Amino acid sequence: MTNNAAPPAETPARVEVFQLPTGTYETPAALAFQGGRFRDRRQFAATAVLVRHPKGDVLIDAGFGAHAEEHIRSLPAFRRSPHHLGATVSQQLDAAGHDRGRLLGVILTHSHWDHVSGLDSLDVPVLVTAEELRYAADSRGDRVFGRVVPGHDLRVYALDGPPHLGFPASHDLHGDGSVVIVPTPGHTTGSVAVLVTAGPGQRFAFVGDLAWQLDGIERGAQRPLVMRLLADSDPARVRRDLARVAALPPDVRIVPAHDARAYAGIPLLGA
Repeated sequence: MTNNAAPPAETPARVEVFQLPTGTYETPAALAFQGGRFRDRRQFAATAVLVRHPKGDVLIDAGFGAHAEEHIRSLPAFRRSPHHLGATVSQQLDAAGHDRGRLLGVILTHSHWDHVSGLDSLDVPVLVTAEELRYAADSRGDRVFGRVVPGHDLRVYALDGPPHLGFPASHDLHGDGSVVIVPTPGHTTGSVAVLVTAGPGQRFAFVGDLAWQLDGIERGAQRPLVMRLLADSDPARVRRDLARVAALPPDVRIVPAHDARAYAGIPLLGA
């Protein structure tokens, strides 16, 4: 495995990271990770992240959108869960007085509905891999991506950069090591994680759905077998990339997309 020593990076002093929670949906822990209990109900977060950068800001995922109820109704019945909707990313950006002209786009960790719903009210480019576009086009049980992307500028990027922190390839968004995208193609065939360095002691790995809860990171608990078969394109690759994440330097904070606990301490936009 590639050396995990932190690469040299001249991270601009003004890089900032904010969380934008857009709601939650409820799932039994028994369906989230091996060893979980049915009576332990987990509130799965649908939270986007804003990274402010002198060269332009970027969102990681889009959370629930203005038409989230409609999006949920479009899913197969077994995928619908009790949920709570909050303010959309678009509403939170406006409430904070964010200059949309600074927003370079939304990096999608993958194309599942709870990561893309908010694109319905965000008129910004969408940064996505060619592999994930093919995955979304072939999806039968989740067609929300196809509903929300028409009219968006789809910017396809390649993971053709050098190995980074144990991952075999990378895409350095700003060229300074502050926002580096790495491949994690197991949950979906084009899934990615986004590694963000905002300054000393502020390093994050936003790993999307590589694990749904921190239990999958801290205890190495995989998804239950039935969920691996239903939710993952390649469970073996998920295990491989979970090992890579577990081997990240100890100062890198790992943030599974759906565990609200993982966002604790990341400031709210406009707070």
